[in-house]
Amino acid sequence: MDELSRGIFRWTAPHPEWRTRIEWGHEVASFALVAADALVLIDPQLPPEDSPALAPVLADLDRLAGSAGRLEIMITVPYHARSAEPLYERYRAKLASRIWAHPATAKRFAHETPFTHIEPGVPVGGLARAFAIGNPRRHETPLYFADHKALAFGDTVIGIEGTLRVWQEGPASPVWYREKLLPTLRPLLDLDVERVLVTHGPAVVEGGRQKLQAALEAPPWDCR
Repeated sequence: MDELSRGIFRWTAPHPEWRTRIEWGHEVASFALVAADALVLIDPQLPPEDSPALAPVLADLDRLAGSAGRLEIMITVPYHARSAEPLYERYRAKLASRIWAHPATAKRFAHETPFTHIEPGVPVGGLARAFAIGNPRRHETPLYFADHKALAFGDTVIGIEGTLRVWQEGPASPVWYREKLLPTLRPLLDLDVERVLVTHGPAVVEGGRQKLQAALEAPPWDCR
């Protein structure tokens, strides 16, 4: 687990299914934020049970959780439910713990794990603000953490060699991209963003707003 900046930690684990022509696309990134009295986990994916990386990641999470007063697990897009359930079970006896996610996430859980619905515009755990994107609206809800000046995406924006790009799997109509998708992303440029936390590729730790603006001005990126 690496500390990207004060109170923001990142680790990676193999993606359970997805493979791309890009080597780093075989892994996904997860984030832990220390915010006020809370530990926030964003799209957490633990390494496999037989991986030597599992124990160090859990040790780091245990250390962060030990200093927190509550745990908020936030899922940006339903299929990123990933390790939310086992981590909720790991800590809920010691910490007041909640999972936040889109309503469609329920079918991703193996058990009847309780979770609170993320609603765009409504504070998430008193720590983040969620945004609706896409036209028609996507299930993904980017999360903005004002105290960290950090914006977290599920899959819509990815990191490419120090830059950001909007991900579009497969060919997309230029008209649809320009007139339907981009207008829903541009309001994010009004935020004070220094850091952009992405599931795929390296995170941006400085100049986040400028790099996000450049991504919206570039053609979409096809990761296949």
